Amino acid sequence: MNSAYNLLDLARARYSQRQLADMLNVSTRTVARWEHHETALPTMLAPALREILDLKDAAGNEEFTFIDLFAGIGGIRMGYEAHGGKCVFTSEWNKFSEKTYLTNFPDDHDNEHTFIGDIQQYEANLIPDHDVLLGGFPCQPFSIAGVSKKNALGRAHGFEDATQGTLFFDVARIIDEKRPVAFMLENVKNLRSHDKGKTFAVIMATLQDELGYEVHTKIIDGISFTPQHRERIIIVGFREPTDFTWDDLELPPVGPKLETILHRTDGTEPFLEWDGDRYFDHENKKVQDKFTLTPRLWAYLQAYAAKHKAAGNGFGFGLVHPQGTSRTLSARYYKDGSEILVAQGTDRPRRLTPRECARLMGFDDSFRIPVSDTQAYRQFGNSVVAPVMQEVARIVAPHVAAIKSRSAQGSAMEVATPETHNRATAIVELADQSELVTASTA
Repeated sequence: MNSAYNLLDLARARYSQRQLADMLNVSTRTVARWEHHETALPTMLAPALREILDLKDAAGNEEFTFIDLFAGIGGIRMGYEAHGGKCVFTSEWNKFSEKTYLTNFPDDHDNEHTFIGDIQQYEANLIPDHDVLLGGFPCQPFSIAGVSKKNALGRAHGFEDATQGTLFFDVARIIDEKRPVAFMLENVKNLRSHDKGKTFAVIMATLQDELGYEVHTKIIDGISFTPQHRERIIIVGFREPTDFTWDDLELPPVGPKLETILHRTDGTEPFLEWDGDRYFDHENKKVQDKFTLTPRLWAYLQAYAAKHKAAGNGFGFGLVHPQGTSRTLSARYYKDGSEILVAQGTDRPRRLTPRECARLMGFDDSFRIPVSDTQAYRQFGNSVVAPVMQEVARIVAPHVAAIKSRSAQGSAMEVATPETHNRATAIVELADQSELVTASTA
């Protein structure tokens, strides 16, 4: 994929700063700051530059549409937009996440995009047609007791019996109604073993047997892209047979270290106008004091860890250093930050700031955080590693394009068949007339 900086270079080779500024509705000074890396590039700049340059994505894929279910703050969406996708529908029930989402995707306020809250209350037939369904659906217990008996009674759609009352049911009913070219679902690694494997068995049976999709699954650790162990299961499905393979994934064998996401105290920490000094004191070149643990909390965490160590348990805080990596960031991080505490020499450790959490999840500094620290910690702890989604999208998009192309060709053949038949009939009739003329002349 062309990076936003590469796209900016291409655009500047074609247009002056003034021309580009006018097309992007910004000042020439802003364009200059982007060029000199003085200001972080906005999240939406790459799609805007592709449109200006009339580019397809690097794989040559035509644009495709997708819907973003259980959207959170848009991490999955970002990956698919980077490869030519256009979001036409979003569902996210949490109002704080909605605020962050719409702050970072302001164009969703136009007439071509629908944003709703609870997907459970929304009729599937009202959702726009789309090529790809995306969703990081929450894992809930599935009740499969009595399913065989219900099926024996002749009920239609076995997935309705097996998944009713779960959020996966909403995924299934939308796929059933809209029949997208493909889908990609994301969940915790333990989805495979949940309820002794029964939950995953129901999901796979629904997607493959009930809905008829070709399904591929893989557990991917985000540590290839960010300094954090974060294993998630990715479920990809296609409406038609493909030669899709996970072997096409390009996962860096060695990922970055924590120093790449920590605030820099050597004077090189960028000043983000949307953050100001909220997280980092630029004048004194240090992280704001409020993120350092209080003496009482630090004493409690040390005592808690010692108690469990004595009992032979592995519970305790996770102290990290710039040259290392971290545990998985969780949604409970706002409580005490114990799973990822940044060492500060002989001083008490500190929590990651919300900006550092954003970086840890692969969100660049153009991503805005319009909510409180508590809500921000929850949001990033519940989010996806954005670069993982981008890499998955890279290998999914060509197959979406291929299926769309085949479908378009099939439709063209259906339309052309009557005309072709009529032309063939006319040629035969002319030939027959020619033979009659020839015979009478003879």
